[in-house]
Amino acid sequence: MNILSNLLSQATQSTPPKKQRRGIEIKSPREIEIMRQSAKIVATVLKEISELVKPGMTTADLDAYAEKRIREMDATPSFKGYHGFPGSICSSINNEVVHGIPSAKKVIRTGDVLKVDTGAYYQGFHGDSCITIAVGEVTLEAAKLIRVAEEALYKGIEQVKAGVYLLDLAGAIEDHVKANGFSVVEEFTGHGVGRNLHEEPSVFNFRTREMPNVKLRAGMTLAIEPIVNAGSRHTRTLSDRWTAVTVDNALSAQFEHTVLVTDTGYEILTDRTKV
Repeated sequence: MNILSNLLSQATQSTPPKKQRRGIEIKSPREIEIMRQSAKIVATVLKEISELVKPGMTTADLDAYAEKRIREMDATPSFKGYHGFPGSICSSINNEVVHGIPSAKKVIRTGDVLKVDTGAYYQGFHGDSCITIAVGEVTLEAAKLIRVAEEALYKGIEQVKAGVYLLDLAGAIEDHVKANGFSVVEEFTGHGVGRNLHEEPSVFNFRTREMPNVKLRAGMTLAIEPIVNAGSRHTRTLSDRWTAVTVDNALSAQFEHTVLVTDTGYEILTDRTKV
């Protein structure tokens, strides 16, 4: 789940309540093992959703399924109640960029570009991940957008290693997106994740001097999540105060993994191929 930039400094997990800790946390081996489990729950739910989605379903159907499965695995939905968000998933379709609210009125149709973002809170730690699903046959542009967004995520992840700087990830993501004729959304970023759903540091998907260029250390856990638009990078938020859409109604795609920084590289904790 992304977080609005004006909430980055004050984001805390509200359900269940936890005291916000300052600074970048380095997880212990025990904590990392718990995060592997919370991330596995998220990966399992997203893999199942990707296999069951079909035209005619509603985003409320997916939300109910995700909450049921998360609770069946002895976790709680990270998103539900977070700053008042009503769902267990964010479900954003086509020009909706992030934070789409699940609804029984929002019917999934053939050709849709569907983003499903969810998190699980397990034994004190969160996992967080997002996928974009091509529903049935989509346009060539939509297919390319989805492919490039996923490739951009892995371009960023491939940079991860203790001693590397966050803007090395950002540059790899930005360069790949722009080389393919698309734009990177700048209003939303990745983030640290662990005891709180959103922790320091901010994980940018573009080069910037607005925040410190953090050096990665083994034991950091990051939610890396590029958001890619087919047109303008700019977004606006609807009257529901959550759903962000592209200003030009162009399509948007997003992928996200929770990633552990290691001395020699990285471990993708929300790897769906391993569940």
